[in-house]
Amino acid sequence: MRVALKEVKAKKCKNPACGVSFKPSFSTAQKVCSWTCGLAIAPENREKARKAIAEVGRKEIRAAKERIKPRAQYVREAQQAFNEWVRLRDSALPCVSCGRHHEGQYHAGHYRTVGANPELRFEPLNVHKQCAPCNNHKSGDIVNYRITLVRRIGLERVEWLEGPHEAKRYTIQELQEIKANYRAKTRELKKEAA
Repeated sequence: MRVALKEVKAKKCKNPACGVSFKPSFSTAQKVCSWTCGLAIAPENREKARKAIAEVGRKEIRAAKERIKPRAQYVREAQQAFNEWVRLRDSALPCVSCGRHHEGQYHAGHYRTVGANPELRFEPLNVHKQCAPCNNHKSGDIVNYRITLVRRIGLERVEWLEGPHEAKRYTIQELQEIKANYRAKTRELKKEAA
């Protein structure tokens, strides 16, 4: 079976001094009619070519960094995206432990700590907006945290958080999905707030 080749359309030479109509012979991306015209407009295109080469270099560096990135870095990035979402989700609420609003720094405070319960690291019921003094200096002020948590999510869910959980080891793929998911949720919350 024979396949008919498409007729190549004529183009106008990009050299302002030439302007001749020609049919590309090298590729459809050909912009000039001859090597002479190409050399004539080379200084104009040098900056564009330099930027394109630099972008290729940056992409290669980014890909190489991604290949050698340790699993812990993926965990940190996913945790950062999750914590940002928690702080934005609870932005109108006071600190979960002390119940006050202030101008200071807020954290995403875990009720059940990541060290004791790593499987609850990304559980939204386990993490709420908490002021830096309560989280850092009072070790989360867990007694008051629990009282507020029972009011917010109910006793049954708090008991579920306190109960036993199956150990979880996140894969790099899962961590990338968590990061992407919570970044998308953060963008949605920012759109709604705007």
